[in-house]
Amino acid sequence: MSKTDSEQRFRLVFEPSGQDTLVPSGILLLDGATSAGLTIDTPCGGQGRCGRCLVRVEKGKVSNPNNPHLTQEQLVQGWVLSCQARVDGDAVIHVPPKKELQEIVTHTAATKVAVPLTCGFAFEPVVQRVSLELSPPKLGDNAADLERFQRALQDKIRVKQVDVSLPLLKNLASVLRDLDWQIDVTVYLPDGGYKAELIDLLPRRIKAPLLGAAVDIGTTNVVANLVDLRNGKVLGGSSARNKQVLRGEDVISRIIYSQRPGGLEELHSLVVETINAVLSELVQQQNRSASEIQEMVVAGNTTMTHLLLGLPPKHIREEPYVPTASHVPVVRARELGLAVNPLAPVHALPSVAAYVGGDITAGVLSSCLFKSNRLTLFLDVGTNGEIVLGNSDWMITSACSAGPAFEGAGVRHGMRAITGAIQEVRVNSSTLEPTIQVIGDAAPHGICGSGMISALAEMFLNGILSRAGRIDRSKIGKSSRIRMGELGAEYVLAWAKESANGEDIVITDVDINNLVRTKAAIYAAITLMLKRVGISLSDIEEVLIGGAFGQHINVEHAIQIGLLPDLPWDRFHFLGNTSLSGAYNALVSRQARALADEIVNKLTYLELIADSAFMDEFTAALFLPHTRIEDFPSVQPR
Repeated sequence: MSKTDSEQRFRLVFEPSGQDTLVPSGILLLDGATSAGLTIDTPCGGQGRCGRCLVRVEKGKVSNPNNPHLTQEQLVQGWVLSCQARVDGDAVIHVPPKKELQEIVTHTAATKVAVPLTCGFAFEPVVQRVSLELSPPKLGDNAADLERFQRALQDKIRVKQVDVSLPLLKNLASVLRDLDWQIDVTVYLPDGGYKAELIDLLPRRIKAPLLGAAVDIGTTNVVANLVDLRNGKVLGGSSARNKQVLRGEDVISRIIYSQRPGGLEELHSLVVETINAVLSELVQQQNRSASEIQEMVVAGNTTMTHLLLGLPPKHIREEPYVPTASHVPVVRARELGLAVNPLAPVHALPSVAAYVGGDITAGVLSSCLFKSNRLTLFLDVGTNGEIVLGNSDWMITSACSAGPAFEGAGVRHGMRAITGAIQEVRVNSSTLEPTIQVIGDAAPHGICGSGMISALAEMFLNGILSRAGRIDRSKIGKSSRIRMGELGAEYVLAWAKESANGEDIVITDVDINNLVRTKAAIYAAITLMLKRVGISLSDIEEVLIGGAFGQHINVEHAIQIGLLPDLPWDRFHFLGNTSLSGAYNALVSRQARALADEIVNKLTYLELIADSAFMDEFTAALFLPHTRIEDFPSVQPR
């Protein structure tokens, strides 16, 4: 008598261990592994939500339901989720070691789609190095040293005018003679052909590098790249907390502080001090000197640009919200106190309006949005939330004050996305125990923005958080992770014995309130902007997300808390620090720098600050995921 399908048993072999077992038809691969004596981690409790139990079918057949954690490439390669795939015959299954699994998840996660941050701009820095060999003066040719030098440089680079500043002019005679009339010069060519401005004189035999710096001046962090202007190569990158945080965590606080006696000067000094520290670290990495940096391009919001230049930002926060300047002139480093070549030109990318600055101009430039034929929503999520909507035909922009929570400020154990930061959290639905992923695989020291989003989503989906964004007090005592702390209810992400700082790492009701308000401001700005231009969410073909914390964000979790609109995952692309990328593009390409000005002139600014409807949208978004739950059909709390 033949056996029925339910009585059939199949052999599973698990590689690379070689362990095998006989299992009934239809059993989950996860259970088959357990039968063979193997343990496969399932941080989500086997619900198919975390994508962490990946295995690859090397031989045989299994039934494999569709799952958003699996890319098309993974499906072709035979990857399945062991908690979802069922045995359909004899099979050989590869169970990846932890390190291999981590590399797979990091590389193929649906939240990370590689998008180039350059749009094919021609490489043409405005600062260049030129070698000159001058004929020494004699009785028949006794032109002054300056005229002799200008004539030689004009002949070499075909410009009509050569400007030499007084500090360099004072040394010109001795330098020419000491170097036997053979020199290298660094010149700034602001208009591409009419005029050259001398930056530095060097002996030809030294072959000094030609260095430039691209700098993103964020409200919370300052990030910089050191660039070789001879070939465009990025030599290194570094970042530091913006020391202005000492005088206010957001731009409004700093604008207010700038109106105190000496406040503007102090804020200017603090950001210059931060930039100098970052640049000092960069040049030390290359065994160079900061004085060898011959040019800087900076990108920052309008307030940060004003404070760097020492411009009073007072009127940015007063109706009708007008900055001192949107297009600021190129200044010399010595005018700002920057510890680079004193004559190095410092170019700030232009702003659009009081609350849409050069960082967004840089983002539109580096993301290629300005030439896209798809209806695109661009977001830069940081202390401020800036939004651009449009394509190559038209673009509109607006901004909201999001607050610094996702950048680590205002959160008890918040920190930047560096080694030791918890960047992802999964909560087991049965035990309410968390599984954390830490940047650098180090002991956890705190939690960064992507980790906060992940924690909120997992706590909400598993009933730890209510829709109002508060920890459910009835859960206290049911799990040691949920307890009352000094600031009210809290959830323990890592125990003191596991952490790098020797204390429990928690997320509190106060933290959650700050995070919910931040996500509500961003989503409210998105929805109101779409309403004002008569476009529905479903019309958006692509969502580009800039900002440093977007490098680690999980799109599923961001949707689940109502930070991002509920759209198909393949429409989201995370670009990382587009402000820094745009500054780099403008540093190495005259074409990109000119396009930045064109982008500003093309963008239409929509003022949301004075729009009474913004508060209505903000209030509606102060829930998980939103008051209008029908706008988030994919979110299914457990």
